[in-house]
Amino acid sequence: MKYIFISENKGRFKVGRMCSVLDVSCSGYYSWLKRPESKRSRENRKLAAQIKVIHMDKYKKVYGSPRVYKEMDEKGISCSPNRVARVIKKEGIIVPRKYKATTNSKHNFPVAPNPLKQNFNVKEPNKVLVADIAYIETFEGWLYLATVMGLGSRRIKGYAMNDRMTQELTLNALNMAIINHSETEGIIHHSDRGSQYACNAYQKLLKDNGLLCSMSRKGNC
Repeated sequence: MKYIFISENKGRFKVGRMCSVLDVSCSGYYSWLKRPESKRSRENRKLAAQIKVIHMDKYKKVYGSPRVYKEMDEKGISCSPNRVARVIKKEGIIVPRKYKATTNSKHNFPVAPNPLKQNFNVKEPNKVLVADIAYIETFEGWLYLATVMGLGSRRIKGYAMNDRMTQELTLNALNMAIINHSETEGIIHHSDRGSQYACNAYQKLLKDNGLLCSMSRKGNC
């Protein structure tokens, strides 16, 4: 909403012009000026103050809305997750994005070639699977999310979450993707060179199901 501020010395003529532009009556405008603050607005101001205490003082500005909501809920402060998120956005409370490296390419496992060659414009379904790991904020805290996506359909075929980035994380996601495919023979599986994808257990699962391994070189997303 855009606010128009008019100094008192501009007179009623300017107020009338503004009301005409906004298609409201002058009496309605003056009534709005005198109207007391709504209960919802007062509650939001109080909520914003409580959020700022939690977000700025205690946790050094690293909490996002899910963890702020959880903390408020534990303190018995009545609110919903969506409302907390709206207030944080309205107040301009900045949450720095937490960075975690999700690729460890410093390992001794063999690295696969790159037959996909960065061609991600695949239209046919069941031709290419792409796998990756993300680090995301949830109501349980920050977790690693491993996904396997069908490149043609852009649908997630398999996923797994954990608070640690282990081989089991990517293996569980791949197992779900395999279950969701009636036939995996000849499908390209593309990922980075991370140890979770290059390890023996992951490569064996790919081979046992006829999936062709493809890996990006260093520096290629």
